[in-house]
Amino acid sequence: MFRFLCCCCSSSENSDDEREPLLQPRPSDENGAGSARQTRPAHNDAQTVKRIGRLVMRRVGVSELDQRFSDMAETFNEQHERYEAMVRHVRNLRQIYGCNHNDSLTLTECVGRIREEHEAKYRVSLMMKGYDFSLKVVPVGSAGESDEEEPLPPHLCLAQDELKGTSENAKATISKGTTLQELIGWLLRSRDQMAEQVKGAAATYQEQGRLSENLEENMKEVKRAKELSLAYRQTAGDVLTEAAQIAGASL
Repeated sequence: MFRFLCCCCSSSENSDDEREPLLQPRPSDENGAGSARQTRPAHNDAQTVKRIGRLVMRRVGVSELDQRFSDMAETFNEQHERYEAMVRHVRNLRQIYGCNHNDSLTLTECVGRIREEHEAKYRVSLMMKGYDFSLKVVPVGSAGESDEEEPLPPHLCLAQDELKGTSENAKATISKGTTLQELIGWLLRSRDQMAEQVKGAAATYQEQGRLSENLEENMKEVKRAKELSLAYRQTAGDVLTEAAQIAGASL
C-alpha cells in the first residue's frame, strides 16, 4: 500500500559568515544516535551537502525573512521527527511479531498476527477514537475491565506501546504538515518581493550577490520541503485510514 520514505534535504555550503545555517543539526544527528541515516555530511565537489533529514536555511540579511525561513525549517524538522518516530514504532511492532518483511507501513498483518498469537487467552482488537487508535486487550472469559487480571505478556504490552506511539506520531505528522504548508505557501508567493528586500539590504554589490544566492538556495530547500512534507502527511494519513479500517471505523 504505502512505503517508508527515505529522504534527505540538500544545501550548498561554504565558509562565508552570511551562509551560516539558521538551524544546526541536533547533537544526536551529528554523533549517530538519532536516526536510521546517521552519517556525517558528505561533500560532493564542495557544493552539495546531504543533511540527515533535517532542513538547514541560510541567512539572507533581512531579519523578518530570516525568521520566516527559520520558522519554516523548524516546523519541517519537527514534522520530520514525528514522521521518523511513526516509522520507528511500526518497524518495532513488525520486529516484535515478525510481520511485514519489507518497507511497508501497513498494520493489518501485524494486528492479525497479534490476535492469532494471543487468541487462546485474550480478545485483541484495534480501537479507534477520533484520530487516535490503540490496541484493546481483554482476557478471554473476563466480565469486564474491573476484574482482577494478571499482567499482560511483555510482547503484548510492547505492541500496545508501539501502536500508541504510531497513532500519536501519525496524527502529529499530519498536524505539523498543515502548519508547514501555510508557511511554505507564503514563502513561495513572496519570492519576487523577498528578492527585492534582500537586494536592498545588502551594503555592497558583492554582499548582494552572496545574499541573493543564499535566498535562491533557501527557495530550493523550501520546494523540497514542500514535496517531502506532503509525502509525510500522505503516508501518515494512510496509516490512520488503515487503522480505521481495521477498527471498523470511519474518519
